[in-house]
Amino acid sequence: MIPAFMTTNVRHMTLPSGQPIEIRPADPTEIEALARLRHDGWHDAHAAIVPAALVRVRTFENFAARLADMLGKVRVVGPLGAPQGLHLIAGDELYQFYVAARARGTGVAASLIADAEARLAEAGVETAWLECAIGNERAAKFYEKCGWRRSGTVAGRLYIPNGTFEMNVWRYEKRLTAGVGP
Repeated sequence: MIPAFMTTNVRHMTLPSGQPIEIRPADPTEIEALARLRHDGWHDAHAAIVPAALVRVRTFENFAARLADMLGKVRVVGPLGAPQGLHLIAGDELYQFYVAARARGTGVAASLIADAEARLAEAGVETAWLECAIGNERAAKFYEKCGWRRSGTVAGRLYIPNGTFEMNVWRYEKRLTAGVGP
C-alpha cells in the first residue's frame, strides 16, 4: 500500500496484460531496494561494455548514496520496497532509467518511459535527451522502439565518487508535445 502523502503524484497505467500499475514518487524507506535495482541493472547492462575503472566505482554503496541525494526526483513502479523500475529526470534529460530483470518484457519499461516523457512534457521540455552506453544494444533498441532517435556520439561526463568519468556515449533525443504520455 502506498502512503497517503504519496498519492498526489501517482500516475495510474495498465500493462498489456491488463494488470494495473502505479508510477509514484520514491519513498525514503526504499533507498536500499532502489539501490539494489539500480546496481544490478547497471552491472547487467554495462559491466561488459565500459572501462573496468568505471565498473570498479559503480558499487552498491555508491548507488545508495546517489539515490539518497536525488530521491525527490526518483519515480518508481512497483510495490513500496519492491520496485520493478525507476526513472530520474534532471532538467530536460532522462538521467536514469532502470527496469528489474524480472519485469522486462511485461510492459513496465514502456509505462515507465511514458511517465518520464509525460513529466518532461508537463515541465515544458520540447526535446528530451538521454545518454546510452555505446554497445548497450538492448537499451538502444528499446529507446528507438519508443520513438527516441540517436542524434550522435558525445563525450559523456558520468558522476563517480570525487569527480566525473568521461566516456563517449550515444545521445538519444525525442521531440515531445504537451499531449505526450498517458
